[in-house]
Amino acid sequence: MRVKRLLAGAAAAAIAANALAQERPESLLPPGFGQTPPPAPAPTPAETSAPSPARPTLSGTIQPLPALPPLVLPSPTPTPSPTPDAAALALYEMPAFARRSLAQVGPIGEGEGGVTPDAFGRADGRYLEVLMRRLSAPLPSRWLSIALRRVLASRVDTPAGVNGADFAAERAWLLLRMGESVAARAVVQSVDVGNVTPKLAQVWMQASLANADPAGLCTLAELPRVAASERGWSMARAMCMGMTGERAQPLIQSLRRRRVASGVDLQLAQKVIGAGGASRQAITIEWDAVPQLTAWRFGLATATGVTIPDDRYASVGPQVTGWRALAPAIPLADRAAAAERATAMGVLSNAALVDLFAASRELEEAPATLARTANDLQDAYVGVDRATRMKAMAALWDGADTPATRYARLILTARAAGRLTVFDGVEQLDRLIASMLSAGLDRTAARWQGHVPDGGDAWAMLLLADPDRGGASFAGLDDYAPTGANAARKKQLFFAAMAGLGRMAQDDVEAGAQSLDVRIGAANAWTRALDRAAADGQTGTVLLLAAVGMQTEDWGGVPPAALYRIVGAMRAVGLTGEARMIAVEALTRL
Repeated sequence: MRVKRLLAGAAAAAIAANALAQERPESLLPPGFGQTPPPAPAPTPAETSAPSPARPTLSGTIQPLPALPPLVLPSPTPTPSPTPDAAALALYEMPAFARRSLAQVGPIGEGEGGVTPDAFGRADGRYLEVLMRRLSAPLPSRWLSIALRRVLASRVDTPAGVNGADFAAERAWLLLRMGESVAARAVVQSVDVGNVTPKLAQVWMQASLANADPAGLCTLAELPRVAASERGWSMARAMCMGMTGERAQPLIQSLRRRRVASGVDLQLAQKVIGAGGASRQAITIEWDAVPQLTAWRFGLATATGVTIPDDRYASVGPQVTGWRALAPAIPLADRAAAAERATAMGVLSNAALVDLFAASRELEEAPATLARTANDLQDAYVGVDRATRMKAMAALWDGADTPATRYARLILTARAAGRLTVFDGVEQLDRLIASMLSAGLDRTAARWQGHVPDGGDAWAMLLLADPDRGGASFAGLDDYAPTGANAARKKQLFFAAMAGLGRMAQDDVEAGAQSLDVRIGAANAWTRALDRAAADGQTGTVLLLAAVGMQTEDWGGVPPAALYRIVGAMRAVGLTGEARMIAVEALTRL
């Protein structure tokens, strides 16, 4: 019932985008990181007609230093008329032809792995911003998250009705909620500093903190219109002075007197200043009196090598798992568990996770659990014989204790499973096939067709993943006989995916839908919006709406009818490969 309400609410938001865009926006801070005053209202179409809009005065705020009284700051003074000195400095500014336009924003071009620039087609930008802002993340599907990250990080045309910098801010903020801190930072930095809007300045700070990159704040902290906007930027300016060797203590003392920051928030800023060599003061961080972890505390503690107690991570949302996994400043041994969960989320790839565990073998004093996992992984890839490799993979699979880590272990062993020669009598066949397909090795897994028994999960996954199967030729729905507590739901999802992939005749689809009670013909605001986006070839909009259809914590809450619609729409816009992997993931993770 909860899923239906979520779908209905999200779909209604999509249909009424123009009206909703005028409502008070939701907080920009992630769950568990307190509340944030709303970003500045979206600009009107008139404000977005020029590729380089006027530079607005910042009015929105972020509260990276919670539990402190608000500070009233004077409004920025007007920019003075150019002087001879300013004119001389302009000689060193980038010429107009080298500046980036807001008409197309993003770090990854189509030839570099991104999507086509027209991924959002004719969709209204305000409609898309509502979809992005109201999405709950991370998503239950790793493969949908990967596809959505690709779109959000691509160099795409700014849709009508919004400012290009504001649209980049919404994309980056969704990436941060997905755990994709590195991609989010790349998106915000795709906008020239002169075009930064209040909303983008807010998300820029969050992206820098999520990456444990206080130096990333310096570009904006030096701008008067940003530095005077709220207290976080005042603190950032002091840190930047310290990191460049300037004396920051006078500014810190002034900020302390004005109660801009205190306690652990001020101490962490002082540690950053000390790291720049401009301070000889030793700062010790005590976490006993700090019940809540914030973006400020995570970013500055990680950047300065301060270990955050594990129990403090319980106070933040799951997206921080991705931030931890991607933070090179956190010791490898402390990142391993987070890296596995982040891999299940789609943040890390098979190769990245394998590299992490391989690097752990070089640690002088690796924890026993980590060392055992690394040794088993080595045996899984280069064991002396097939039996050794299979035993090592089984040990890795059986060593996982949560649904997320169980899926992560399948991803971890994907290429090890792919290295095996095909043979009969495999005891772990379902997991072996699932492992290969978890990393997208569809043709490698296809070698096992004819060596798996009909009706099992491995058989069903190979049918779904087959890249060469075309036409509506499948009529063996009754042959699939899954076992276990989720057998009935698995069969529904298998049917929905096969029908969505276009691999069943219309009569068989309708008969299967009726016999399994999958209401594929039900129409609502969400299905109509998805159908329109697919018909218009809007790859980006389809993926956003697909994410709307998966507003649930795990695969157990994804309705089969929603999977049918999602897979069909993705196939219609040329994302058949991703659609096949999402279908396989449904059976693997249920």
